[in-house]
Amino acid sequence: MYSQYQLNDTGNLNTPCLIYYTDIIRENIQTIIRIAGDPERLWPHIKTHKSLELIKLQIQYGIRKFKAATISEAEIAAAAGAEKVLLAYPLIGPARKRFLDLAEAYPSTVFYAVGDDLEQLGELSELCLQFNRRMAVLADVDMGMNRTGVPVSQLEAFCRMASQLKGISFEGLHCYDGSHEQDFEKRDAEIASLDLEINQVISHLLQEGVNCSTVVAGGSPSFPCHARHTDWYLSPGTLIVQDAGYCQSFPDIPCTPGAAVLSRVVSHPDSDLFTIDLGYKGIAADPPGQRGYIAGLEDAEPVMQSEEHWVFRMKNGKNRPPIGTCLYVIPTHICPTTALYPEILTAENGSVTGSWNVTARNRKITY
Repeated sequence: MYSQYQLNDTGNLNTPCLIYYTDIIRENIQTIIRIAGDPERLWPHIKTHKSLELIKLQIQYGIRKFKAATISEAEIAAAAGAEKVLLAYPLIGPARKRFLDLAEAYPSTVFYAVGDDLEQLGELSELCLQFNRRMAVLADVDMGMNRTGVPVSQLEAFCRMASQLKGISFEGLHCYDGSHEQDFEKRDAEIASLDLEINQVISHLLQEGVNCSTVVAGGSPSFPCHARHTDWYLSPGTLIVQDAGYCQSFPDIPCTPGAAVLSRVVSHPDSDLFTIDLGYKGIAADPPGQRGYIAGLEDAEPVMQSEEHWVFRMKNGKNRPPIGTCLYVIPTHICPTTALYPEILTAENGSVTGSWNVTARNRKITY
């Protein structure tokens, strides 16, 4: 595992720094396309990388629809040439007008909003009418997370009423389940049951003339299951870059971690300890547990971490790395790790090839 992350020349690289391995990322993109069966089915989330360049790379493989968590992410997707962009977050307050302005600025991209509250959608409808606009909308469905979304038991009634609002074009459902079941058979059975329930709702709505032509479903762990049981659009995110957390939790999905944080050993505070310059300001502090794994040093166990330091102990008394050694830490959670850096170094075949801006790291760019 170590060799695929090691760089030939690190002498001028300041640490910590974030590296994306573009050869691995290309393989991951091809893997999710194989699982989906067709790039046209993919509607991947861009919150993992927030990068204009990585969106353009996916477009090269025929992926033209993207999901965003912020308006700035939606903006870079449109700027990259996305065919469709879904903002999978409720439009509240000034975000409504910002999103309308963004849609007007990129007329060749179809923008979708989501909603789970009729008053919220009513306000969006009124704004659309006020400015002579029209916005495509998907109902946000609560698939069991209890985070946002309309409960399935209330979904038919909600969609009927939402479809009657003027100024918006009701077009279907956004179905994020948030499944983190590690056993594939259990995960697949849970998703199959959910999909059957949602398909029954869709069938009833279609009989009543309510448009449900667009259904965007799943996240990284569940998208292979939705691919098996439906013909819906599929929305993986993390898998395109991949991290240690998902790699360990979901071995049934053959994607390889494509990012590492380059760090250096800065101290030997005790006979069996070594400290690296990667505190929790340089790597995601979630989820609970180990925040990253040092490639090639699987016997290193974390002892403590502070803002700028991370102390490890070598298990079984093995030799610790000398002070000054470059180490490659695979983040447990790549999404918030990426957001900690203004730029990503890109690497391939052991060499740094360039850099990508984390363009949507700022929550507002233009709109």
